[in-house]
Amino acid sequence: MRFIISVFLVLCLAGSVFAADLVVLSGAGLIKPMEELRGDFEKANKAEVQVHYGSSGELFGMLAAGQPCDVLVPGAEKYTMDALKNGWIEEKTIVRLVKHVPVIIVPKGNPAGVKSLADLARPGVKVALGDPKAPAIGRVAKKILEKNKLYEQVSANVQVLAPTANQLLIYVALGQVDASINWADLAAWSEGKGKVEIVPIPEDQNMVKTIPTAVTVQGAKKPLALKFNEFISSSKGLAVWSKWGFEPCE
Repeated sequence: MRFIISVFLVLCLAGSVFAADLVVLSGAGLIKPMEELRGDFEKANKAEVQVHYGSSGELFGMLAAGQPCDVLVPGAEKYTMDALKNGWIEEKTIVRLVKHVPVIIVPKGNPAGVKSLADLARPGVKVALGDPKAPAIGRVAKKILEKNKLYEQVSANVQVLAPTANQLLIYVALGQVDASINWADLAAWSEGKGKVEIVPIPEDQNMVKTIPTAVTVQGAKKPLALKFNEFISSSKGLAVWSKWGFEPCE
C-alpha cells in the first residue's frame, strides 16, 4: 500500500523504518497530483518512493516523533516554516510550488442558496469545516471567518469538523451538508465532479496560501531527495499540478 490516510495507520507507523528509496510526507489534499508525480519520478529514476498522506497537523506530529521523512509537502507553508524553526528542514531546499485557494464548495444546484461567507451563518444552513487542529484548510477557514467576524455565528451551524480536506469534499458531494470552506482544486476531483459547485470568496475576504516542498535534514543526505524536490517544482512537475487545478506560484 503506497499511501496512508487513516490516523490509526499513521500512528501505527510511528518509529518504523521504511524500505523505500525515498519517503515523502504529503498533505492528504494533494494526493491526486502527488500520486502522478510519484509515478513519473519512479519510472524516470527506477526508484521506489513511498508517500504517506495525512492532515498537515498529523504530518507535523510525525516529524516531531522522529518519523523517517526525506521530503515534506504539507498543505500550507506554515507547517514548513514551523519545521524549519525546529531544525528539521534544510532552508535552501524550500520551494513554493502552487497556490492553495480557499473557496466555498456547495452541492450541485446550491440548494441552500449560499452565495457568500455571510450566508454560512444563516439559520438552518448546514456547514462542514476542517478541524483547525488537523488539515491546513481547517486552520485557514477559521482564520478567514475570524477575519470577517463570522466565526462564532458560523460555528453554530457547523455539523462536523473533518480531519482531512478530502472528507470535507465528500460531505458536500453526498449532500450531507449545504456548504464547506475547502480548497478550490478539490472541486476538480472525480469524487466531486458534477456533484459540487464553487462559490468564490472575494480577494479582500480571503486568505490564499501556498504549498511548498522542502527536503528534511535527514533527506539532504540523499541525492535522490534533492532530485525529487527539484522534479516536483520543475516545469514538468508544475504542469502536473496545473492539470489538477493548482495555480503555480509566480
